[in-house]
Amino acid sequence: LSLHDALPISPEYVRLVRTPQETRAALAEAVNEVPQDPSRTRITVRAGGHCYEDFVCGEDVRVILDVSPMCGVFYDSALQAYCVEAGATNWHVYSHLYPVSGKTLPGGSCYSVGLGGHIPAGGFGLLSRQHGLTVDYLYAVEVAVVDADRKVKLVVARRDDQDARLADLLWAHAGGGGGNFGVVTRFWFRGLPEPPRQVLLTALAWDWKDFTKEEFAALLTAYGEYFQAHQDASTAAGKLFGLLKLNHVSNGQIGLLAQVDVDDPDGRQAMADFLEAVDGRIGPAATKMRSVMGEHFVHMDVPRVMPWLTATQALNSSGENRCGKYKSAYLRKPFTERQIDAMWAYLGNEEYTDYVNKQALIQVDSYGSAINRPLHDTAVRQRDSILKLQYQVYWTKQDPDEDAHLAWIRDTYRATFADTGGVPVADGDVTDGCYIGYPDVDLNDERWNGSGQSWETLYYKDAYAKLQDIKRHWDPLNVFRHAQSIRPAAAE
Repeated sequence: LSLHDALPISPEYVRLVRTPQETRAALAEAVNEVPQDPSRTRITVRAGGHCYEDFVCGEDVRVILDVSPMCGVFYDSALQAYCVEAGATNWHVYSHLYPVSGKTLPGGSCYSVGLGGHIPAGGFGLLSRQHGLTVDYLYAVEVAVVDADRKVKLVVARRDDQDARLADLLWAHAGGGGGNFGVVTRFWFRGLPEPPRQVLLTALAWDWKDFTKEEFAALLTAYGEYFQAHQDASTAAGKLFGLLKLNHVSNGQIGLLAQVDVDDPDGRQAMADFLEAVDGRIGPAATKMRSVMGEHFVHMDVPRVMPWLTATQALNSSGENRCGKYKSAYLRKPFTERQIDAMWAYLGNEEYTDYVNKQALIQVDSYGSAINRPLHDTAVRQRDSILKLQYQVYWTKQDPDEDAHLAWIRDTYRATFADTGGVPVADGDVTDGCYIGYPDVDLNDERWNGSGQSWETLYYKDAYAKLQDIKRHWDPLNVFRHAQSIRPAAAE
């Protein structure tokens, strides 16, 4: 396959699967084969499409099962739920589900992310403050699982299943992360929300050259205080979603994207109030975005009202394939002074002044509102945060400065959370751990994590013990494993 040749590793083979039955058969074949190379034993699944670590394309991977051909979207009258196959991407779901149903998933803005990775992590997006997380609507999941005798079967697990083990399997896929229990083939959703008919989308930027340290602090403080004060999803301000792009100074700009429901009669005023609260607190003059900022580039002269699906497409940036590293943090309160000082310094103002990478940034997403009032119990335990941070750095393959890019993101993250051992501790005064959707194996390493909290705690908090029990039952041979996979609980 050409896909095999394009990969950064050399597994024995890559198998594209088109149906759940093909998935079951391919998995059964893979788990019962003798490896050609004893050092390559892992079977992984390409579902999310973004391999941030080596969870899919590791050196020890023997077989990759690619579910991307499974991308159907339809209403299942038997389960009375909308079914989405695991290979469908965010944009495929939005563009195929909404026109025929008027419903949507409150998922991410990155068009190319596959649901097989997005959903199990607890996916969120620009509608999440209004409607919650994607997993809040997850009703059932179909998974190809391997038993202790290496036999493979397809099981459907429902949220209200009378079999507690099946109900647990569904719960584990509602925030327990991907690549842990089996190969997901289909998801079913009930009670999906209707997106706004129209939204108001704003994109602006400020030039870094106009910022002092005091102006930078004022911007971050205003942004955090706004979302701390607006956590009621029944109000227009509680629905408003913002993404603040704190780019490295070599980018030239700091960016801001914001979207609000203007079917709500207070939506326009909410956007005006938000911009006044944030832009109105600082001296630098707002202007247009002039470059790609992380995964987004929206070049608009003025805020525009547009249909929700059109706005969603406008946020769907595309570009060359690239390498990247992510880190994450949940914030329960606005930034502390020490955190702001660290970000100012490491974005190129006092540290890394010779580092040049326009695609190095800290993205600050608004959070909370409906997310903090879940419809059902899920494995997502961070349910009282107001902000979510994404540390991002990108580079192209063969870049001789790869080590410098990794050093920047590691040092910046560690400096931001220096007061808590270099990571955003779970159940902290200000922070509440990390997001498994942005896996970061540095959390396993005491050189970068001096908090005393394990990566398991940072991602899963009190849910981890239950996830381990579910893992032991459904994947007793630990077929599905990677550097941060759920470790099976010891047999009683």
